[in-house]
This record gives sequence, structure tokens and C-alpha cells, in this order.
Amino acid sequence: MTVQDLLNGKGNAVYTIRPKSSLGEAVERLVEYNVGSLMVAEPGEARPDGSPGDLRLYGIITERDVLRAVASFQEPLTTLEVREVMSSRLVTGQLHDSVEHVMGLMTERRIRHLPILHEGRLVGLISIGDVVKTQHQQMAMENHYLKNYIQSW
Repeated sequence: MTVQDLLNGKGNAVYTIRPKSSLGEAVERLVEYNVGSLMVAEPGEARPDGSPGDLRLYGIITERDVLRAVASFQEPLTTLEVREVMSSRLVTGQLHDSVEHVMGLMTERRIRHLPILHEGRLVGLISIGDVVKTQHQQMAMENHYLKNYIQSW
């Protein structure tokens, strides 16, 4: 199974926030969308035909980044900007990556959210929960077929 298959099942909605937004606004969006991370991005320049340009990715902000900021800074969240606490060294996956590969990558790099790129464009975001759910479903299906095969003897 590939990341493309996973995204086909869960959808490819990605929520974003601008780098100069306040950390308070980031918390509001995390709660509003019931997600654990937001991509930090801004719209790129418009194309010649007037359509919006690709997103310019700057990083990712996660619940963990917010908690670190709360513990480190003695300022209100409304005075801190997302760019001050976001993770800017993005680890990314590709649509053709296997679910097993991204699970290993996420485990090795100790990350819970993986932006998915295709031809340099952001096309989705998966969480470790998405990966575990997909693996569980796949193993349950294999288990079902194996039981049926064994019982047919």
C-alpha cells in the first residue's frame, strides 16, 4: 500500500497558518480543526493566468511545538509568532512511498506528522495515527483471509 492509497482513503485536506500569525491563533486553529499540526505557509505569486500560485512552505507547527513554547517563554501566546517556534526542517514523504517506508521514517525521525509532496507541491499530510490505522486495517484483512483459507481445509 502506498501513501497515495492512504490519502485516497482519508482525504488530502491540509490546514495552514502564516509564519507571522500569533501562537494564540495557531492554538485556535488546532482546536477548531481538531488537528495536531498546521503547515506554516504563504501563497506564492499568482500565475500569469491570474490563478493562485503554489504554497511557499516554511515549516510545520505542532501541538508539541506549542507546549515547548509555553514552557520556554514567559509571554502570552498572542505575543509570540508561529515562525519563532515552528519546526523549519521539514521531513517529507512522496505519494509513491510505501506505508511501511513512511512508518519507519516517522519512527526513526520521531515525528508524528509528515507532509506529502508531489513534484514539489504539498498534496497532503499524514499522521502516525493514519499510518497505524492503515496498517491495522491491512493486517485485519490479511488475518480474515488466512482464517477463511485455513477453515476451508
